[in-house]
Amino acid sequence: MARHAARPGDGAPSGNYGYTNSGYSVYEEENERLTESLRNKVSAIKSLSIEIGTEVKNQNKMLSEMDNDFDSTGGLLGATMGRLRTLSRGSQTKLLCYMMLFSLFVFFVIYWIIKLR
Repeated sequence: MARHAARPGDGAPSGNYGYTNSGYSVYEEENERLTESLRNKVSAIKSLSIEIGTEVKNQNKMLSEMDNDFDSTGGLLGATMGRLRTLSRGSQTKLLCYMMLFSLFVFFVIYWIIKLR
């Protein structure tokens, strides 16, 4: 009587359902290994996406703060330009020109001093 490999349904022992000799256990081990590899990759992608979400929240907060700062600076600059227009429309045009020329003179003197060092 020749012995042959156990096949499903041959009344093989119920531990591995008779698949140990037929190569199914190799496939099961490979599936387990691939499943574990996939589980590790999914875990890595999940942690990376959580970190990206945190970074996006921080960047949005920083952009919101910068937007508020630019708005306040724009308001300050607008008020300053309004004052300059009022000053230039008045009879103090000569004074404004002298102030601009003095500012340019001071700028060039400071530039010249820095250049000589």
